[in-house]
Amino acid sequence: MPQSRIAIFPGSFDPPTLGHLDIIQRAAAMFDTLVVGLLDNPSKHPMLSTVDRVALLRKVAAPFGNVTVESYHGLLVDFARSRQASVIVRGIRGGADLDYERQMADTNRHMHPGLDTVLLTPSPAVAHISSTLVRQIANLGGSVRGLVPEAVEAALTARAHAGRTQQV
Repeated sequence: MPQSRIAIFPGSFDPPTLGHLDIIQRAAAMFDTLVVGLLDNPSKHPMLSTVDRVALLRKVAAPFGNVTVESYHGLLVDFARSRQASVIVRGIRGGADLDYERQMADTNRHMHPGLDTVLLTPSPAVAHISSTLVRQIANLGGSVRGLVPEAVEAALTARAHAGRTQQV
């Protein structure tokens, strides 16, 4: 019986974007199981809590029966080992991403021989989207429609509305 191909798509997903969803959809078609691993990094100050990001990712990944969403702490290679994953999936938008991701892939493979990295370029319709830009737009009260899944848009709109209410 062939071994199950398990992949991890790691990130902070702050917030989850249509670019992330594009990579999730495509990676889910490539692997038997895709674990979306949300790094819970207490040194960062995310826009959305870990609990909220996990819940949103679970909602947008629900149509894919082979995708699970989990938060993790510590090294990605340790998380990959604990899930018996043999592949890390990363999205890259350009040359700078490629240089960084290659260095990370080589380092991860050094720490966990046999752990490969698959780099996916986003579909052209979502290649311009980044969580950083979405956060900036949302923090300045702009519309994020067409940049994030509807559930994420609703959460960001509610957050912005709550923030405006508190400022009054």
